[in-house]
Amino acid sequence: MTDPGRRPPGSEAGLRGLAFAKMHGLGNDFVVIDGVRQQVDLSPDDVRLLADRHFGVGCDQVLLVEPPSDPATALFRYRIYNADGGEVEQCGNGARCFAVFVREQGLTQADTIAVETRAGPIVLQVEPDGQVRVDMGRPCFEPADIPFLAEAAAEEYALDVDGTILSIGAVSMGNPHAVILVDDVRTAAVGRLGPLIEHHPRFPNRVNAGFAAIRDRGRIDLRVHERGVGETLACGTGACAAMAVARRRGLVDARARVHLPGGSLVLSWTGLGTDPVWMTGPATTVFQGRIKP
Repeated sequence: MTDPGRRPPGSEAGLRGLAFAKMHGLGNDFVVIDGVRQQVDLSPDDVRLLADRHFGVGCDQVLLVEPPSDPATALFRYRIYNADGGEVEQCGNGARCFAVFVREQGLTQADTIAVETRAGPIVLQVEPDGQVRVDMGRPCFEPADIPFLAEAAAEEYALDVDGTILSIGAVSMGNPHAVILVDDVRTAAVGRLGPLIEHHPRFPNRVNAGFAAIRDRGRIDLRVHERGVGETLACGTGACAAMAVARRRGLVDARARVHLPGGSLVLSWTGLGTDPVWMTGPATTVFQGRIKP
């Protein structure tokens, strides 16, 4: 039985007074923190407390805005922490929220925002209608770079998941993804298979698991179990991964709309390995606050 007086671990004194914004991209929600104008030093316990939906603010990820390491090439550095406290490489929905946040906070008024991430540089473009277009970088299919344990790169791999053989596509969009094609996302076993795929030994750094149904050459339905979070209402890099895997197999055109439980994103990719995947979608600020445990 859980002690009703118990609180999740976290250095509450260290968080006290910390200003933040609560944002979401198609229901994939974030606590976004300005680390440019206030001193921020987040521990994994701090992140877990912020992400806790009962004792903290509640979110899928915590996003931290920092000064760039090289001001000549980027305006900001962008750091992403999953709800379990681990720092990860990339988050597409978070990137759009990042672009809206730095403009709303007066940190920049630029429409084109170059940003450093753990996965490498990305470019965010704020459109006149408020949508954000993001250069998500080129998809990487080489197993060693995902990372994924396989003898050679292939369009499909057989993955033994608890005695069931699944056919997957494996790709990195700055973070690792396994994409499983299904007939209908509504009946896909995301809750059962997602955690098993995430922790599969062939993915040394764990993996995000996307369950995609190709509706026509311009539409993909998608549900994603995110690494360190669970199933979310939307996953930007997951949408990019589904587009990359489907386009590589010739199943969709160069522009497709990806429908997720929280809404839809527009994805564009030529199919050429040197070209980036472009993602366009909304970002919404819900409220602003200050931590005062």
